[in-house]
Amino acid sequence: MTKTVLIPKVGMGTTEGTIAKWHKNEGDAVNEGEVIVDIEMAKGLEEIPSPATGTLTKILLAEGATADVHTAIALIEETA
Repeated sequence: MTKTVLIPKVGMGTTEGTIAKWHKNEGDAVNEGEVIVDIEMAKGLEEIPSPATGTLTKILLAEGATADVHTAIALIEETA
């Protein structure tokens, strides 16, 4: 099953985030809870964990890109 990584809403006034740094590349194995990306938000830098264990199959937003909260930024294919 494919899991989607989203820009989270971390505060009442948060409307967007900027991808600061990817800690993983496409094709890398990830573990649930492992930090995979840092996102710069109005309240500071947020470390975003993987929502599943599997393979990071697609990065949808590159470093430096800005998008609204709840925007898909990556896809993870879960392992059984």
